[in-house]
Amino acid sequence: MAYVKEKQVAIEAALRAAAFCVDVQNEMVAADTLQKGDKSPVTVADFGAQALVCQHLRMIFPNDLIVGEEDSASLQQAENAATLDKITAFVQRFVPEANNERVCEWIDLGNGEVNKERFWTLDPIDGTKGFLRRDQYAIALALIENGEPKVGVLACPSLPVSFDDPSLGEGCLFVAVRGEGALMASLNSRRLTLRPIQVTDGRNKSKLRCVESVEHGDHELQAKVMQESGLNADALKLDSQAKYGVVARGDAALYLRLPSPKHPDYREKIWDHAAGALIVEEAGGKTSDMLGQRLQFANHHTMQNNQGVVVSTQVHHKPVLDALRYFLS
Repeated sequence: MAYVKEKQVAIEAALRAAAFCVDVQNEMVAADTLQKGDKSPVTVADFGAQALVCQHLRMIFPNDLIVGEEDSASLQQAENAATLDKITAFVQRFVPEANNERVCEWIDLGNGEVNKERFWTLDPIDGTKGFLRRDQYAIALALIENGEPKVGVLACPSLPVSFDDPSLGEGCLFVAVRGEGALMASLNSRRLTLRPIQVTDGRNKSKLRCVESVEHGDHELQAKVMQESGLNADALKLDSQAKYGVVARGDAALYLRLPSPKHPDYREKIWDHAAGALIVEEAGGKTSDMLGQRLQFANHHTMQNNQGVVVSTQVHHKPVLDALRYFLS
């Protein structure tokens, strides 16, 4: 078994960040949200989760680079001093020696450069709008080596353990190591018990559906592709990489992330897909971009050579690509 230490450390980091996010969400007010240059929101939880994950990774793997979504520049502005104080207070619950300076340093450990050898990529909260709505979000962490994900962890604190059995509660952890299969555990049980998961085998027709973003993408095109590919017309809408977990455990057969007609030149970020892609592949599924090309994670933090993302079972991948080719020609 390879990457035993990396797997364990990634799980520890994601679980701590998930617990942190739950604390923040339970106590958060609207003033705890800032706005980035692209108008997207960033919260106390985004910054604090990145600080916690980066601090943990640096402690165990001091030579590893981390490519994360956030940086501390806005927090170091005078008008955001109160927000930084609040982040530090939350972080101190998990790392008592934290102070404002250290928190900013830990956040900025995530400002590493993509390379061809080895680095971690982190989205401390994938689906910040979902987090703010108290809906779906994920802490997404992946180790990239030689251009491909080797370890992937998704912590999804609000995702139902089973859509078919609400009594099992909410909170899921997804884990994969290249070549070793995909696993899932409930976050609301006393003991973390990881069990193998697989993509749907198609026998339950209700699972032959698409899971898609609440806001992003070309939903009209996605509906046409689903119909052409023989999938259920009604899509399951979720924020974040929780969608990858839903496909990996067999609750949907397809996840499409297509460029919006308003932003046809948009390219995805590696931290939005690396962990989830590995988990689906190790659960028996297949991933590519909308042209059928392999997803590339080691050229730039933006996936410049890929257009969109297609995540599905092995059976449905080619029909979906064929349908996309037909409708886009």
